[in-house]
Amino acid sequence: MHNYVYWYYIGIINLFSGLVFTFDKQAAIKGRRRIPERTLHILELLGGVFANLLLMYTLHHKNRKFSYCAWTWVIMIGWVIIIYRVYSLMEFVYFKQNTYLWR
Repeated sequence: MHNYVYWYYIGIINLFSGLVFTFDKQAAIKGRRRIPERTLHILELLGGVFANLLLMYTLHHKNRKFSYCAWTWVIMIGWVIIIYRVYSLMEFVYFKQNTYLWR
């Protein structure tokens, strides 16, 4: 049951981050006040990197700015490592719990 909480969090933060990223794209088109890159990166660090990376290439927004792309990819790699490690640990704990049941 607790596993779903993490997926709900990732889904909600990606939805919010994607909306902010899309808002920034519209602000860029219309010449309005923009969302600071720092804010976008904070949302990515909080877990919204998946939506931002997808939108970066579908909306063609911030995909030419090397420093932004580089940091986004570094954050993405970090999140992939975190997710892999968490699920590896969860499998290990699950396996340990089940092996004790059979002894």
